[in-house]
Order: sequence, then C-alpha cells, then structure tokens
Amino acid sequence: MKKKNKKNFFYPLKENTFDNQDLEKGIDVIRSKNVTMSKKTFLFEKLFKKKIKINNATMVNSGSSANLLAVQCLINPYQEKQLKPGDEVLIPVICWSTSLWPIVQSGLKPVFVDVEFDTLNICLKDLQKKITKKTKAIMLVHVLGNCVDMDSLMKIVNKEKLILIEDTCESLGSKYKNKYLGTFGRFSSFSFYYSHQISSVEGGMICSKSIKDLNIIQSLRSHGWSKNTILQKQYEKQNKMLNKDFLFINSGYNLRPTDINAAIGISQFKKLDKFIKLRKINRNKIINSLRADVRWNEQVQFLKENKYVKPSWFGLVMTINKKFKYKKEKIMRNMEIMGVENRPIISGNFTRQPALKKYNLIKKNQSFPNADLVDDLGFMIGLSYQIISNVQLKKLKNIFFKSFLNVK
Repeated sequence: MKKKNKKNFFYPLKENTFDNQDLEKGIDVIRSKNVTMSKKTFLFEKLFKKKIKINNATMVNSGSSANLLAVQCLINPYQEKQLKPGDEVLIPVICWSTSLWPIVQSGLKPVFVDVEFDTLNICLKDLQKKITKKTKAIMLVHVLGNCVDMDSLMKIVNKEKLILIEDTCESLGSKYKNKYLGTFGRFSSFSFYYSHQISSVEGGMICSKSIKDLNIIQSLRSHGWSKNTILQKQYEKQNKMLNKDFLFINSGYNLRPTDINAAIGISQFKKLDKFIKLRKINRNKIINSLRADVRWNEQVQFLKENKYVKPSWFGLVMTINKKFKYKKEKIMRNMEIMGVENRPIISGNFTRQPALKKYNLIKKNQSFPNADLVDDLGFMIGLSYQIISNVQLKKLKNIFFKSFLNVK
C-alpha cells in the first residue's frame, strides 16, 4: 500500500505548536525591517541563560551549528590548551549526525561508546574502558529528554580531566537533581528546530561558562569578526590604523540567527514549562492506557527515566519485544498505513550508517550490543502539546494493537 502523506496522519510525530502570538512576534520584526541579528537575539540569549542558570548563551542558526562551534572553540589558537589533530573525543554510538561530524571536521578522532539499553544514554562502564592518554573530551548526548547518572559521569570527567560538551538538543528543560541539563559541562548545545521542545523554526543556542570561550564562539559565529566581543577594544588599540568596525581576529563562519527566529523563539520559550507538563501528561496517559488494555502482552518496553531525572520528553520511545525483532519494519509500516507516524530512535546505531564506511570511521571488531538492540528493536512516536482526548486515545490504542496482530 502507498504510504500516506504527513498531512493525512491521524497521529503525527510533531504537531504545529505555533499560535498566532508566536507568529505575530515574528511578523512584528519583519514590519520593523530590522530583521538581522540584533536586539531580539540578544534578549533571547539573556532570557535563556537566566532560565537555565548558565553564565553565557549565544544564539546560532541551529543546534548543529552550536555543536560545531563548541568543538571548533576547543581547537582554536586563542585557547591556551587547544586540542590537537588526532586527540580523541568520546561519543555515544546512538547520536545525531551533527553530534559526530564537528569532531571529524575539526581533525579530532571520534571514539564510539555503547549505550544503556533501558535509558538509551551513554554506558559509563564502556566509556571508562575507552579512555586513553589521547582522550580529551566527551560529546555527551542527552537522549530524548533523558540523561545518564550525571554524578557518576562528572566524577569520571573530573578524575580524567576531560572536557564535557553536552548535546542537549533533544532535552531542553530536562533536569538532573533539579539542575538543568546543559549546565554541567564546559559547553552545551540546544536546538529550536521545528520538531523540538520549542521552536524558532530554525535556531539553536550554545552555552559556555568562561568569558574567553564566549568571545571565541561569538567571533567564530560571525566570520571571525571582533564586533560585539570584548576583544574588540583590545584589538582597536593594537590596530589604530584599521577601521574598528572591520577587524577580523579569527577564522569563522556565518552561523548567525535572525531576529525573526529570535522573536518567535522567545514567545515559545515562555511556554516551555507548559509544554513539558502537557507532554508528560500525554505520555503517562498513553502508556497507562496501553498497559491497562486486555490486549496488552508486553509488546513493547518504554524508555526508563534515570534516577533523579525530571525529563522534558521529546517523544514516546518504545523497544519491541524480541520475538518481533524481524518484524519491526512491518509493525512500523502498519502503524503508518493506519495513521500513526513513527521513526527510528535518533539515527539508530550510527556506525551502521553508510557515511561511516566512506570516511573510514569504523574499527574492525568493534561491538555495540546495546546500540544494536536499540537499532533493531526501537522506534518512537510523537507526543502532542495538547491533551489527548479519550476518542484519540482509543483510536491510537487500536492502531497500536492491530499493528502487532497483523504481523503474526
């Protein structure tokens, strides 16, 4: 049967969360004609760092760019102890492509680490085994609103003197022991893409703790420019003959957002706590309803939240019973045909992706048993920002159980 278009899904992965107020904020910026990065962007940065309690927040055009800037900052010549080509960065094998590629693009060596099957987050036992004299940093992915035992992880980080980058793109608003994820490491990244907890359409944030890192990041974000950094006055004094508005002190990119994105992002950001609450209600409602149904027979296992975590759920993650292992694709297809959109968990075991072979990043005899299981058994559906009705819930349940019955 032909796969339905997204607009026909009864239960899509992501519903449009923009209300008229969000869009009007963006339209106001367009009408002002001051649309490039300016006051709205700086306001969003200020509100963001105040909310999550971090020293510095820099808005960029995507969470992917935030990851790139974090790694590029570490190899920058302005660093007293910059990372060198070949230095190793540990990264969980369940990740998104742009958690990985900044490591490779910066001349560093990614070392893949297995995950915990129950929580999908990095396996600390495997992580400790992978640490060598060349290990300098960890690109930690907080998976879909959940996280690893951060106390244990930070003990390893501090003992081994590692740099921690928190990829928090999927977990905005999650807390560990009442402390926001994204505030533990030297850097953290967040995404405001359309499908995430809040959206600015496209956009992201990179957070940092030191002024030095902040200035390198700000310069890298905008062409290597000194403009709007505290380094500007220093270089103005050293280069009196140069135009102070066009001092280029670093390498760089153009990773700037627009004030249109920032205005929409601010409007959505103010509703973050409300969105988190509603998604949690819907998650519990769906799980409890499935388990209470007479047709429930442990068809799936649900993602287990780690101890001390107050999650900001990204979606409803499921791993199917092993007896259905070779029928997962058909189960997922059945759901889509009947109107429930679904997808793999992030990118699955990323070492199975074709690009890894092309770039010779796969080691012989490497083994990731838990990530393999996640890839073979896992999938996810969406979580709505509006309370699911009893009628919708009944239909969703029927589709769920029919999808498994039809593969027997």
